[in-house]
Amino acid sequence: MTASSQFLRRAFVADALASGATGVLLAFGGATLESLTGLQVALTEPAGYFLIAYAAFVGFLGVRSTLPGAVVWLVIVGNAIWAIESLMLLALGWAQPTPLGYAFVIGQALAVAAFAELQFMGLRRSQRLAV
Repeated sequence: MTASSQFLRRAFVADALASGATGVLLAFGGATLESLTGLQVALTEPAGYFLIAYAAFVGFLGVRSTLPGAVVWLVIVGNAIWAIESLMLLALGWAQPTPLGYAFVIGQALAVAAFAELQFMGLRRSQRLAV
């Protein structure tokens, strides 16, 4: 178990707020978002629902004073994978976004990578508890 630093808890809460807002946009923005970004609803809607659930999960972590270290690592690694796969979506041509779509995907990938880094920094500031 890890005694969560305030920095780690704030990183989780910030991630939850950003992921929740993005999730709502992706899940319910539908046709409007597709027309602006070129990202198909079949891609964005499931991602949005996932992000809403993810936001609830990391929000819950953000209010906990102690956490299993493995759970914190799961979030950090998951964020890193999400950022990499977002860039792969563009690099490998899995989607054909508009210029605004490219900016959206790259921007959220950078934000998610930043959250992974902040959470890693927060974990390093946290204290391991003897079990």
